[in-house]
Formats: sequence, structure tokens, C-alpha cells
Amino acid sequence: MSKKTNSTSKTIDLTEFDLENPELPAAIDKAALLSGGYPYDKRMPRKAYEAELHLLQIELLKLQRWVRDEGKRIVIVFEGRDAAGKGGTIKRFMEHLNPRHARTVALSKPTETERGQWYFQRYIAHLPTAGDIVLFDRSWYNRSGVERVMGFCTPEQVNQYMAEAPEFEASLVRDGIQFFKFWLTLGHAMQLKRFHARKHDPLKSWKLSPIDVASLSKWDDYTTAREEMIDHTHTQSAPWTVIRSNDKRRARLNAIRHILASIEYEGKDKNIVAKPDPMILGSDGDIFTDA
Repeated sequence: MSKKTNSTSKTIDLTEFDLENPELPAAIDKAALLSGGYPYDKRMPRKAYEAELHLLQIELLKLQRWVRDEGKRIVIVFEGRDAAGKGGTIKRFMEHLNPRHARTVALSKPTETERGQWYFQRYIAHLPTAGDIVLFDRSWYNRSGVERVMGFCTPEQVNQYMAEAPEFEASLVRDGIQFFKFWLTLGHAMQLKRFHARKHDPLKSWKLSPIDVASLSKWDDYTTAREEMIDHTHTQSAPWTVIRSNDKRRARLNAIRHILASIEYEGKDKNIVAKPDPMILGSDGDIFTDA
């Protein structure tokens, strides 16, 4: 995967942004949707979004029925910067699925016991059995992202991880798991807007952690970490799929479409399961929305 780096310090003046101020700066609000070269200047209309989502969720139920009947196993990893929309996308995947055979895994920080184990060990217990679908809301990629940037692991641990992650994922694929990795990317101004909303909306405040706040000054560090992670872990057996998520509605629909289009399940309606929008979803580094 080729990659593209944008220096955010040239486009976003953080001195204009005060997370504690209930008023979002007008310049950031105006720049949010188009930040990072996002290709649409308007959000997808709600009615059109809800109509498409309904049809795609019916297809997801067909997929789950096929997974159960055939004893298949599916793993979907959701990664991306803070506030990229991972949780909301997962929610739309899961909304109507049978929770007995589809589940979300969102692990908290490792316990003392887990810190003494092989890094991937605590994730293995959450892999699916035959007939199940598992969605990881963040995953073992914490090591190459937040743990690295925030100094929670050593450079030697990062290097070891980078060497082991591709083989770990290849072993999952060899064992028959249908494995997908999404990277949700968003522009810097959009991230600031979403952080601001989390801070000042009491229904969203639980989403804003001290780590999120600390990351405000580390945008470029996260970009460097992401690029190195992609270089090491974008493989033939476990490729990354990048989703531009400045507009959460388009991001959700295209994530679902990609999974449905990638699997030949019984009863698929190909008129509904169209190919994802190439301006929103792809595997080329140029699709990264980072400025």
C-alpha cells in the first residue's frame, strides 16, 4: 500500500482550539467536512442513508444465516484515529444481527497478568468458533498506535510486534477465518470537531478519555506510527481497507458493502450489494484523509 503524508501543523492552528470552550471555532467547523481532501462537500441525506442502511442490514442477516449454516468464521478489525467513527460503524453492523452468534470485542487496558503474556494471547480467547462473527473495536494494533505514541511500550516491543503481527494474521487466515481489517481515517479539523462535541454533549462525554485529550498535540506522531504500521502489516493475506469517515453515514454504508461484496453467501441480492464508493473506500494510500 502506498501512503501519503500531510503535515497537519500547516493547516490546523491549535491555538484557535480550546476544548474547554463550549463554542467551537467557526473556522474549524467550516473546514471539518472537507478536511484532508474529503471528496464530498455535503453529508449524505439522512433519508437516503436510512433507506440504504435498511437494505444492507437485511443482507447482513442473510450473511449471518449463511455463516451459521456453513460453519464459517468471520473476524473484522476496526482501527483508526480517535473519533474516526469505529463504534458507530460497528453498531450499524450489529444492530439486527443475532447476538448469540455475533459479538463485539472492545478490550480495556491489559491486566497485570495479561502484561506478562505473549502480546497476542488475550485476543486469541475472543476469536470466533464455527458459525460466529466477531468485530474488534480496536485490537492488537493498539501496540503500533496508542501504546507506541504514548510511550506505553518500548521501541524493542514495537519492533517485535511489527515482525509478529503479519504472521499472526496469516495463521488466522490459514486456519480458515475470513479476516478483514478496516482503517477509518478522518481529517484533523473533523477530529477536533468531534472531540469538542464529546466534551460538551453529556450523552457523549464518556467517549472522551484522558488519552484522547493527550493525543490532541500528537497528530503527526500518530501519522508516522500509522504509516509504519501499514508498511509492515498490509499483506496479501491480510490487507488493509481504508475508509474515509468525515461523513459517518457514507463510511458505515461502504464498510458494510465491502464485507457483503467480499463474501459469496446464499441469497445475495447483487442489486443491493453494489461495489463500495471508490472515493470513500479503497486500499491505496492516497485515500487517507489526514489534513
